[in-house]
Amino acid sequence: MNKRLIVILSIITLDAIGIGLIFPILPSLLRELTGSGDVSLLYGVILALYSLAQFVFSPVLGALSDRFGRRPVLLVSIAGATIDFLVMATSKAFWVLLVGRAISGMTAANMAVATAYISDITEETERAQRFGYMSACFGIGFIIGPVLGGLLGAASVRAPFLAAAALNALNFALVYVVLPESRTLAPGKFDVFALNPLAPMRRALGLTALLPLFAIFLIFGLVGNIPGTVWVLYTQEKFNWNSLMVGLSLASFGLCHAGAQAFLTGPIAKRFGEIRTIVIGIVFDGSAFVLVAIATRGWVPFALSPLFALGGVGLPALQSLMANQVSDDNQGELQGVLASLMSLTAIVGPLVGTSVYAYTRHTWIGAVWILGALLYVFAFPLLFSQRARTAQPARG
Repeated sequence: MNKRLIVILSIITLDAIGIGLIFPILPSLLRELTGSGDVSLLYGVILALYSLAQFVFSPVLGALSDRFGRRPVLLVSIAGATIDFLVMATSKAFWVLLVGRAISGMTAANMAVATAYISDITEETERAQRFGYMSACFGIGFIIGPVLGGLLGAASVRAPFLAAAALNALNFALVYVVLPESRTLAPGKFDVFALNPLAPMRRALGLTALLPLFAIFLIFGLVGNIPGTVWVLYTQEKFNWNSLMVGLSLASFGLCHAGAQAFLTGPIAKRFGEIRTIVIGIVFDGSAFVLVAIATRGWVPFALSPLFALGGVGLPALQSLMANQVSDDNQGELQGVLASLMSLTAIVGPLVGTSVYAYTRHTWIGAVWILGALLYVFAFPLLFSQRARTAQPARG
């Protein structure tokens, strides 16, 4: 593994820890700021606002990184995140939390840039494996982040924000001192219309060979938002977990997820091919959703961590399949579009997920998980149509 890959994966890991720190304490912070005992719908709005900012800025940052380089865009966005977390740590106004989460979404859009960096330094045949490494780093981040957030949140709901600010400051130093630029930049005038978040989306959707894959990616995004949206609410209500137990459960998921992504994604993709790897991911993830919906004991979510983790091999395979169909000069734009699509699902997903959860929790609290499993059914005809294509991959 080369030095640049190790550094960018370290940066992604620290970023994931910073994100994971906040999740265990957000419902408690909302209750403190609003004085309300039921914050499930408001919690969904907060998550959707975060994702809306990501949706708008992911293609923008991706396009900027194609023109000006990955490194300067990463530096500016990380600096903004550091300042934002410090402000949220000290403010007691609800509107500051709203604005702060929107800014956090803007700065978190830099994951599209980090993904494009990995694509820049990776041969096509190795992309599934390295995207698996990237997903594993998120898993490692969610081992450390939620547990640390739960521990810090037990002392103060503000402490995780200070810790997230410190991690972002460390990330800034790491990028500034160690990370080299991954692109050789061509001179020329920058097209300001590239800052229109819909322009890269429109160009990407013009690649007809990618349309089924974009649709599958949207399904993955919608389903993937369900655990992130309702996990804290679901486990606290059904199993009476506190913030520490929530953090430990997310850490269990993260540990299994990291292992599967780091050690299984590449071998599975090489053995079965990317499309079959996507199918494997759907089967395992869908099974885990059904089982967590019918679980009656608090140990069951921990036992299901391996199934959830094996379900995660599908997304890196899908990302690799798509990245291999565009030119190297457009990797930033593609990853920005993918991050934007993921953010779009993260706008809709939390609103739908928390609404379904709020309206079904008194009848059957597990209904939202069954909905997620059913969404995967729509991916199968799209996969079959992609497999049946005989045309050469589109390049753009």
